[in-house]
Amino acid sequence: MTDNQKYWADSIQVLEWLEPVRKRPWMYIGSTDERWLHHLVWEIVDNSIDEAMAWYCDNIKVTLWLDWSCIVEDNGRGIPVEKHHQTGKSTLETILTVLHAGWKFGWGWYKVSGWLHGVWSSVVNALSTTLEAWVHRDKKIYYQKFELWISQGDIEVVWKTDHTWTIIKFYPDSSIFKISTIFDYKTIKNRLRQQAYLTKWITIYLNDERTWEKYKYFFEWWVRSYVNFLNKKEDTIGEVFYVEKEAKEILVEISLQYNKEYSNNIITFVNNIYTPEGWSHLTWFRMALTRTINKYARDKWILKEKDQNLTNDDVIEWLTCVISIKVVDPQFEWQTKGKLWNPEARWAVDSVFAEKFLEFLEEDPSTAKKIIEKVFLAAKARLAARAARDTVIRKWALEWMTLPGKLSDCSSRDPIKSELYIVEGDSAWGSAKQGRDREHQAILPLKGKILNTEQARIDKIFANQEIKNMIIALWTSIWETFDISRLRYHRIVIMTDADVDGAHIRTLLLTFFFRYMREIIDWWYLYIAQPPLYKLSKGKKSWYVYDEENKDKIIIEEWIVWENIQRYKGLWEMNPEQLWETTMDPEQRKMFKVAVDEAQKADEIFKILMWWDVPPRRRFIQSRAKDVKNLDV
Repeated sequence: MTDNQKYWADSIQVLEWLEPVRKRPWMYIGSTDERWLHHLVWEIVDNSIDEAMAWYCDNIKVTLWLDWSCIVEDNGRGIPVEKHHQTGKSTLETILTVLHAGWKFGWGWYKVSGWLHGVWSSVVNALSTTLEAWVHRDKKIYYQKFELWISQGDIEVVWKTDHTWTIIKFYPDSSIFKISTIFDYKTIKNRLRQQAYLTKWITIYLNDERTWEKYKYFFEWWVRSYVNFLNKKEDTIGEVFYVEKEAKEILVEISLQYNKEYSNNIITFVNNIYTPEGWSHLTWFRMALTRTINKYARDKWILKEKDQNLTNDDVIEWLTCVISIKVVDPQFEWQTKGKLWNPEARWAVDSVFAEKFLEFLEEDPSTAKKIIEKVFLAAKARLAARAARDTVIRKWALEWMTLPGKLSDCSSRDPIKSELYIVEGDSAWGSAKQGRDREHQAILPLKGKILNTEQARIDKIFANQEIKNMIIALWTSIWETFDISRLRYHRIVIMTDADVDGAHIRTLLLTFFFRYMREIIDWWYLYIAQPPLYKLSKGKKSWYVYDEENKDKIIIEEWIVWENIQRYKGLWEMNPEQLWETTMDPEQRKMFKVAVDEAQKADEIFKILMWWDVPPRRRFIQSRAKDVKNLDV
């Protein structure tokens, strides 16, 4: 074993202790809701993935237990256990109790790494009630236990072994994750499948002991398999393109395939970390793709001298693509890892992709012709849409000077403190307008169901009065000219009736925001109000109930007779005081925050629910009908 392959205590350098993590957990994992609970799993799994990327590990196992704990195992080298030179404690204890104790701050045992191996394990320990670690190393099995990140004793040898292994078991702290400490099997399954696509020769197991569900992931063709998976329901064009090559110590893997759906799905990763905003590697990929297709089209006289070049937006329509790069020293935008800043990634992606993709087009002229036809169609649609938009905007010119007449605006001009309730119908608008906090809450009514923007042309969208009112009220414009910095309200609340029509209107609004104002969702500015389903009364006492389970519980506990029970089917059934008390009062209301963790899954569901094709929608509804709890027929 060379010096560069060794993994000992001197590999770990210490910077700081753990108290800040429990005091301000959101600074380290983003938030403490259900979405961020799963980041505890990702932090430990990503340590195992780092071992796999360094070719020291080829098996990872995640188990969800009946006691709501999670166990992550890998057959890597095993965490070092000898005494650490700075802390005087075992290296295992140092890694699990000291923030920023990891190789990254020493001298680099991994060529590439995702989550700075060893750094984030301590965060998981800090946010768990109990964490246990077993390390198989040096022919021995070592064990150490922690409670509220404090060691419950020195590391000890508990048995013998003939292999290397690391096992971490942890229980999330309910005093930190107050909403829920229950891991979602599907969320973890999707993330592990993604990691298996991105990591060569790795086998990942997932066992849910709570339900006996089990999965095993191994993909021989890696990101090529990922593109096949993303396009499994699409009518594709030609074979899957794939290139893998190292340039300037950056390993670039790109796989893509065009299909016949008018949408694009480009997913980017750096060291197996999802980078939703891409930045340097995505920007230069798009430029290289555009340049290559323009060159091919002009060389083949498909694009004439008088024709304008195709744009970046033209060539990514109908495209499914996965970009995965491995960088020795990734420079991310703070801890969210949303953007990669490394300038050298630009040159690497461009140089690896452009030449190989041009060869792909030259070697398969039939596929190349179909791709060119598609991007030409996208260019025509873009020009037609821009002309329609410009026409509509000219008509809007005077209207933009004033807010919609039906908008009951709030007096505050601070977006952070301002809320916009989008309500269904004039009756609900009247109650909401009277019952609201006039300083901070604005009310905008909708007249009936808005346009289905999944199917409509852009000129129809611009011409729709209800959508136009929303755009003007929000002040962000739309589509290419959308500007999140102009948003007048940092909490936009969809408030519809608790019936089938209300659910349909809510879905139409979610479709519009997802397709044309996606940043509002990404910035977590979009919410769904939850009005009560029932009002239960007994004498002078009353209860507002938001679900069937609590309704039945209160009926039994309070001996409430059926004929005093009021079922709310519409917001219009509540007077202003009731609407404020149940649905709009910040101290008592219940709201759902709209977030999109898996863009490609959301894109697929919106297509199923809102597109012309009926059979996929019927299958989707039938497969989930048994899960519906509240249904008005």
